[in-house]
Amino acid sequence: MLTGLLSKIISIMEIKEFIENFAAQFDDTAASEFKSETKFRELDEWSSLIALSIIAMVDEEYDVTLKGDEMRQAETIEELFNIVKSHK
Repeated sequence: MLTGLLSKIISIMEIKEFIENFAAQFDDTAASEFKSETKFRELDEWSSLIALSIIAMVDEEYDVTLKGDEMRQAETIEELFNIVKSHK
């Protein structure tokens, strides 16, 4: 039971870090806008340039090469996080 709890805590910490890294790619959007359930394409600041920044951030921070199809599959930040995590 303790192992399961520890695993859940680590997962929460990982998604929190991912959200922070994701949010850092935006200049004008308040940090409070970024949650695991945020539909990132609905953010006013979302653009193809930011999409490329996200792909570069994932490559640099997580050593994962995201494909365009994978980026398009994800609607929320958590879905994108799960795609990245599946490559680890």
